[in-house]
Amino acid sequence: MPEWLAAGGAGLLAGGALVVGSAVAWFIAVPARVVAVVMAFGAGVLISALSFELVEEAHEQGGLPSTAFGFVVGALVYVGLNILLARHGARHRKRSGRQQPSDSDSGAAIAIGALIDGVPESMVLGLSFLTGGGLSVPMLAAVFISNVPEGLSSTAGMKKAGRTPGYVFGVWGGIAVASGLAALAGYLLLGDAPTSVLAFVNALAAGAILAMITDTMIPEAFEQAAVYAGLVATLGFLAAFSLHAMG
Repeated sequence: MPEWLAAGGAGLLAGGALVVGSAVAWFIAVPARVVAVVMAFGAGVLISALSFELVEEAHEQGGLPSTAFGFVVGALVYVGLNILLARHGARHRKRSGRQQPSDSDSGAAIAIGALIDGVPESMVLGLSFLTGGGLSVPMLAAVFISNVPEGLSSTAGMKKAGRTPGYVFGVWGGIAVASGLAALAGYLLLGDAPTSVLAFVNALAAGAILAMITDTMIPEAFEQAAVYAGLVATLGFLAAFSLHAMG
């Protein structure tokens, strides 16, 4: 299989986990505490993946200045976009309760917010073919595992807010396709880039992902599972690190 096709397929597969989580939440009434526990586990998985698959690799390739700069820029860009979207009703897009607004004006903002949440994760899957000589299986597993609770929690909230099935599955299906395109773009656009640029982009994605975890995943996990959210996140971190160590 050509590498460009494998890169796009990896992003599509990872994005498809959002649809899986969405379908579970739409057809099954999952208790809020279960959603929170799964979200905590997914947050731990992503934190581990960005630490060992992105930041560590970026530091080895580009050094500390390039890594630190990319990491901060990624966080700043994500937070800036998130603040803008929050003003249009997308602040609670990953919440499973009734925090999500039901007005039609917020629909586009929620969809765009879901897109900026998923694109950085998918782009690094395409980059892994360039920086690691092949698909990073630990990173793919981490993104897939974390995307299931994201789709689960968000869809539970969308359903309570009165969103239609067409809207809900249209959003997540579109994000899955966009994830595949983002992974493909990461591979095609940066194929001839120097290692310092690849390091910067990896670090940028890592900063955006960490900001996303803190802004959208941890609040949901903490609200419903505050007593043991930390333990569950630790187990998620350990699971992803184990995949990295065995890889």
